[in-house]
Amino acid sequence: MKKKLFIAASVLLVVSCSNDMDFTTAMNTDDQATVPVKVRVNDFSVTKEEMANGEGMTRTATEPGGYSSLKAIDLAFYSGTTEVVRLSQNLSSPSSYTTFGEFSFDLPVGSYTMVAIGRDMYTGDVFTLTSPTAAAYTSERPRETFCHVQQVTVTESPLDLEVTLNRITAMLTIKSTDSRPEGIASIRTTYAKGGKAFNPTTGKATSDTGFSQTNSPSTAVGSTITVSSCPFLATAADVEEQINITIEVLNADNEVLITKTIENVPFQRNCKTVLSGALFTVGTSAASFKVETSWGTQKDVDF
Repeated sequence: MKKKLFIAASVLLVVSCSNDMDFTTAMNTDDQATVPVKVRVNDFSVTKEEMANGEGMTRTATEPGGYSSLKAIDLAFYSGTTEVVRLSQNLSSPSSYTTFGEFSFDLPVGSYTMVAIGRDMYTGDVFTLTSPTAAAYTSERPRETFCHVQQVTVTESPLDLEVTLNRITAMLTIKSTDSRPEGIASIRTTYAKGGKAFNPTTGKATSDTGFSQTNSPSTAVGSTITVSSCPFLATAADVEEQINITIEVLNADNEVLITKTIENVPFQRNCKTVLSGALFTVGTSAASFKVETSWGTQKDVDF
């Protein structure tokens, strides 16, 4: 059966009488009425549902820290193009939060654009958020990313908002069916389209010129390998895009030992594309690779 898998985080925005605050505001709040604001990520839910009729839904809710690919949360409020509040939490740095997924701060009464981003994170990652329409991974690798942008009006009355963070990346997983030989240090994957920068409001890539990412397999010599990457696509969430993928096997001196090119590989936001084949065997045809998806609509393509 065809299944759709999507993962969402519920975020509750509450304007209340809390005095808990730990942030620096970019707006001069002198002579302005301010209202305490609390943003809380309540849970991270995994839902499977039938694409045809929506029946057979199962749901498992976990705390934000319970999903392995949610390691950082960025929250920003903008007044026009001016950033008023920016808060970030890193799951591995307890000093950045009291409870992961909970934020407390004050905002002046007014209208704002709220940007909430949940993302995977590893050492060396550099992520920038500059506006509700501009964000980017300026380090080598984009990560699995969830996002929500919403207009918020802060008044003197309590305000409760419940929103959903949606995954805005696709994923490519490369699996070798042959074993890793000695002398193989890394795998470089090059996308002909897609990018590492995106518009949080639309979820689309803001650059569609492609990029390269290098992974160092953790499996030992003699074992099969699996490497993954998460591109942003310039297409809408419900549109499938075909991208040419080049896979290069490198030695310790970054010399190319083997090159495989797979044309017209299907990608779609919130969908995983799996390429599996004889990666380390010289002379094998790229046509032996198979493509399937497991996050979104199930489909198999032989080419």
